[in-house]
Amino acid sequence: MQFGYVVPWADAAEIGELAHVAEQHGWHGLFVWEPVWGVDAWVSLAVAATRTTTIRLGTMLTPPSRRRPWTLAGQVATVDRLSGGRVTLSVGLGAVDSGFDAFGEECDRRVRAELLDESLEIMTGLWRGQPFAFDGRHHRVSPTGFPTIGHTVQRPRVPIWCVGALGSARSMQRALRWDGLIPQMIDADGARPATPDDVAAHRAGFPSDRPFDIVVEGDPAGPTVDEWEAAGATWWLAADWELVGQPDAVERATSHLRSGPP
Repeated sequence: MQFGYVVPWADAAEIGELAHVAEQHGWHGLFVWEPVWGVDAWVSLAVAATRTTTIRLGTMLTPPSRRRPWTLAGQVATVDRLSGGRVTLSVGLGAVDSGFDAFGEECDRRVRAELLDESLEIMTGLWRGQPFAFDGRHHRVSPTGFPTIGHTVQRPRVPIWCVGALGSARSMQRALRWDGLIPQMIDADGARPATPDDVAAHRAGFPSDRPFDIVVEGDPAGPTVDEWEAAGATWWLAADWELVGQPDAVERATSHLRSGPP
């Protein structure tokens, strides 16, 4: 099991310091969430990359439907090079109640899923290098000879973790194509985090012929790390979401990180 921390509330320079603290106290990864508007996730991760040497850095998570895939591909590749190959990209449809409608972002679930799939195809294609072409429902890319620095340090590409709804064939087919699963359950009340029993019940369908991560968010009042590990989880992420918007958020996050992973 590897342990990560999702920064709930901090500016870019503070995220760099939090990443340094996390690395010094035994955490394996530090992650940031990507808002519709606010502190830029990839600028923050670039700062964190300059303050660390071993810890993994990434988002939790990025909704590609809100992004131009070629811009996102360049940001991810730049931070991957800057960090010496320590970036993980986590993707999903995103939470529409976080401001999608207020800024005119796509809210239709089916369309967001289409944009997610197309974006990942474009990004991974661009990382492979030119010439690259893509002709989809929402995006079109023609080969260009204009010089660019676009490669990633990690080969064949940056690892991608994808949200997948356990029991949903289409959602899981998407997630299992990539390098890790962020498991959810969809029931009559909507989406909810998966439990260890949920993950264990679907474990037989996960890839066993290649490295594949199962990424879960830990809850001190919920299942133990041992229960998650027994179910097949490989990453346990702490997140102090009650700190969002709080004036002492950075100080409390620092204290959590200094206590080390569970």
